[in-house]
Amino acid sequence: MRQLKREVKIGSLTIGGNNPVAVQTMLNVPVEDVAGNVAQAKRVAAAGCQIVRVTVPTPADARVVAAIKEAVDIPVVADIHFDYKAALAALEAGADKIRINPGNIGADENVKAVADACSAKNVPIRIGVNGGSLEKHILARYGAPVPEAMVESALYHVRLLEKHDFHNIVISIKSSNVPRMMAAYRLLASQTDYPLHVGVTEAGSARMGLIKSGMGIGGLLMEGIGDTLRVSLTGDPEDEVYAGYDILRAAGFAVNGPEIISCPTCGRTQYPMIDIANEVERRLKAEGFRKSLKIAIMGCIVNGPGEARDADIGIAGGKNEALLFIHGEKVRMLRDNIVDQFIDEIHKL
Repeated sequence: MRQLKREVKIGSLTIGGNNPVAVQTMLNVPVEDVAGNVAQAKRVAAAGCQIVRVTVPTPADARVVAAIKEAVDIPVVADIHFDYKAALAALEAGADKIRINPGNIGADENVKAVADACSAKNVPIRIGVNGGSLEKHILARYGAPVPEAMVESALYHVRLLEKHDFHNIVISIKSSNVPRMMAAYRLLASQTDYPLHVGVTEAGSARMGLIKSGMGIGGLLMEGIGDTLRVSLTGDPEDEVYAGYDILRAAGFAVNGPEIISCPTCGRTQYPMIDIANEVERRLKAEGFRKSLKIAIMGCIVNGPGEARDADIGIAGGKNEALLFIHGEKVRMLRDNIVDQFIDEIHKL
């Protein structure tokens, strides 16, 4: 059952409560390349990204926020470290959320300045705790970035904001260690009603990053924990977006867009099923196909239709041909241009 947290509004998007879990990514183009950041923001928005984050190291870099805001309709988060003036500049540039740890921006008057400015614009702050960069006094107490230390760090930053009557807060508490990350989120979820942004940080490249994120993020989602998510991959942000939705779907959440299921193949397979599955997925992704269909691509007629009985549409291979079935009913054989014919049938549904 979903753990219901307080609602927080990020631009036009509301998270927490019963609102859908939102998929987020972060741009990775050098901040001084404003045009490159805008182009990448457009690409991730087209991929379905619901919240996009961009780094703002200095006040002058806030211009990238303004440029992205003009280019896309999704909320823009300014990622701030150490310089509270960069946060203020990002707010003036139109940032919909500020990611900053108040304990890292110096004097209490700096914290107050950011909190007051965010309050005036009704902009939330995300506190982002990372297991690899805990405060020295907390790390000294626990000796390692254990879940208890990470939760203490998060709540320490929360108190710095609450001191100034600021409660428009989102929290993340990430680690590259999946069991530690999951334990930390469970502990934090039991101690606060602020919405949680979940993720495995420094997860790695596509292979290991997807495995760790699927386990950590997916596991928490199935326990009802998580209001936004980011799949952190060493690669293109668009891939993070696609992976986020795949994890949501695998965890049982309703997600717009097609779900492609396919068998691992065996010696009975007599048509190029693997190539066909890859091509169907590639073409539907390239055209931005958003119908919520379950599409099955199966290896053989012996088991294929039965194993994919709950699919909306599917094919099962014979010898250089494929049986088309729709809602479990056998329709006809496809020969020659199997992919073209199959995609045509998909569009008819």
